[in-house]
Amino acid sequence: MNDRSSAGQSANPTLLIEHIPFDTDLGIASRARIGLLVLATDFTIEHEWRAMLAGLTGVALYQSRILNDNQITPETLRAMEPRIAAATDVILPGTELDVVAYGCTSASMAIGEEKVFERIRSVRPQVKCTTPITAAFAAFHALKARRIGVLTPYRADVNRIVADYIAARGFIVPVFGSFNEADDGKVARITPGSVRRGVQTILAQSPVDAVFVSCTSVRLAEAARAIETETGVPITSSNHAMAWHALRLAGVNDVLPQWGRLFETQTA
Repeated sequence: MNDRSSAGQSANPTLLIEHIPFDTDLGIASRARIGLLVLATDFTIEHEWRAMLAGLTGVALYQSRILNDNQITPETLRAMEPRIAAATDVILPGTELDVVAYGCTSASMAIGEEKVFERIRSVRPQVKCTTPITAAFAAFHALKARRIGVLTPYRADVNRIVADYIAARGFIVPVFGSFNEADDGKVARITPGSVRRGVQTILAQSPVDAVFVSCTSVRLAEAARAIETETGVPITSSNHAMAWHALRLAGVNDVLPQWGRLFETQTA
């Protein structure tokens, strides 16, 4: 039986065809290649970004993960700084990216935006960069908002960094609320309903021009439009603002009203 099988194969050798002609196009990233650095502990940012970028033909998202501690403290946030370059370097090595976004709000403030950008550009010179707080500031300007209500999940010492950082950039924070939870995994499980109630608590205390929900683990993007309709106040979050800012930095100016007022603005 084996002899017959071998004989059959010899009688019908495989025809090898090489160098078949082919065409190329610009691929799935014909409009923009966006790199995203995701915290190792983050459950949320990729889900929200995929939802917001869905349907944008020619816009591609490429991610890597950066090691971080599950407990969010000033010390664990700053410990990420020397890891940023390596996490950036593994995203499509040798390929040009339009934007690199670093996905940690509190670390961007604890480390400093410019230091984050320096680390990214040490391996991606000239790339456009953003962080959640960089994007939030751009969003406040786009929404013409100066009085900002802030909601975070952080513990008190991290909240102080956030409040001081925002105030130092010329914005007024008349009310600042927090869930005071240091465990990033638990933060990712805070329900959208709880976030909505937190926003309502903020708005009940003082008039503001906009609300900012800080932390890439917090789920807000899918509820943003509904909350704005209910309250009449523009709202954004770390993931929401940074997705918008990354698109605008990449030259993608599509208006996406289903994601709220911010996505109706075209200038970052």
